[in-house]
Amino acid sequence: MGINNKTFYKKLFKLTIPATVQSLMLALVAVADALMLGSVEQNAMAAVTLATQIQFIQNMLLSGVVAAASVLGAQYYGKGDSGSLVRIFHICLKLGACISVVFFISCEFFPHLLMRIFTDEQVLIDIGVKYLKISAFSYLLTGFSQSYLTIMKVSGNQKYTAVVSSSAVGINIILNAVFIYGLLGNTPMSVKGAALATAITRFIELTACILLSMTSGFVKPNFRKIFERTPLLFKDYRKVMMPLLGAAMIWGIGFTSYTAFMGHMGTDAAAANSVTAVIRDLICCITDGMAIGGGILIGNELGAGMLEDAKKYGDRLVKIAFVIGFVSTGIMLAVTPVIERFIMLTPDAAKTLHGLMLVMSVYMIGRAVNTIMINGIFSAGGDTFYDLYSLAVCMWCIAVPLAALGTFVFNWQPVIVYACTCLDEVGKIPWTLHHYSKYMWVKNLTR
Repeated sequence: MGINNKTFYKKLFKLTIPATVQSLMLALVAVADALMLGSVEQNAMAAVTLATQIQFIQNMLLSGVVAAASVLGAQYYGKGDSGSLVRIFHICLKLGACISVVFFISCEFFPHLLMRIFTDEQVLIDIGVKYLKISAFSYLLTGFSQSYLTIMKVSGNQKYTAVVSSSAVGINIILNAVFIYGLLGNTPMSVKGAALATAITRFIELTACILLSMTSGFVKPNFRKIFERTPLLFKDYRKVMMPLLGAAMIWGIGFTSYTAFMGHMGTDAAAANSVTAVIRDLICCITDGMAIGGGILIGNELGAGMLEDAKKYGDRLVKIAFVIGFVSTGIMLAVTPVIERFIMLTPDAAKTLHGLMLVMSVYMIGRAVNTIMINGIFSAGGDTFYDLYSLAVCMWCIAVPLAALGTFVFNWQPVIVYACTCLDEVGKIPWTLHHYSKYMWVKNLTR
């Protein structure tokens, strides 16, 4: 069956726009935290950015679990097998719950130990501990809410994920203002207020997901059968998940180590990195949305047995990835002077921020191309091993060692160390294109 541009873009935007909005809403929470805490104290902003690296690692682990549910769920939904989709939901919920419990216990009972991984500045450690002990409750709920939102995305209810996420962001920002500044006459709570706002918001988000799943047209778990064994399906799930989980862990730990390197270079470098990270995540929302939407689109086609159409969709997504990459670079360069004017930093931190933003503008090209191709196209067809070994080589054999040496041995300037951390994404573009051309991702994974 042939395809035309109108059909392709109609399907793509239907999936991508809600995913992009959801990514944008999540990024806006970080922006609100940074602006609000930054207006209170530079160290508060830097400490919370370091502390939230714990959640970043949790999200990386959860991403492996929910990505497997997304890959298989999209294909089974394309095939029209709702029974298997519910069983996939059950597997995702159980694995997500296990991860969430582990991170809750770690943050609630061992916050000092976790903070010392990211910085040796005692002032940042003390602030971060206050944040972690409260935000631990939000980490407990994340695995459940992400499982619900993932199944919504792959089962034709993408717009509701955007509605839930947007509402949650609005609530989070309002609660941030109330608790951080004491807008309702309550005592200002600074970082504790930011953590409490996040925990309450996560509870509301999960409640909304559960209520939506109970309505007509949504996939809901069957709690009477949630512990029912499905060995064949779980085998397929594990086969898809393990490379994704391994890649998520390798990337997550490596990316977190980059933040730790900057945290060990002083409070000015940590603060500049905090601002850069927020802007990066905000601009990357289009990339992340395209990866999610494009992956579901291709997965639906593969599950329905339309392999040639899936291949053509993939070819078009590659071109779109490069366009998004160069547009993201332009946006980063355009917003740099604006950010420098409105964020209150020390002179040294402001100088470092300028350099980091310029480096990040180049990084954006690699981030867009690799994210859309690897997390979107390759994963849609179960081609998940490439991400694992590309990260092992580019990140852990090149970027991490160089950045570590620059931080702890050669005492390089923060901008040079930061540039080292960006080498992996830009450097593996040719490798990723070569792997794509093999079309190993064009596979129907359903039984």
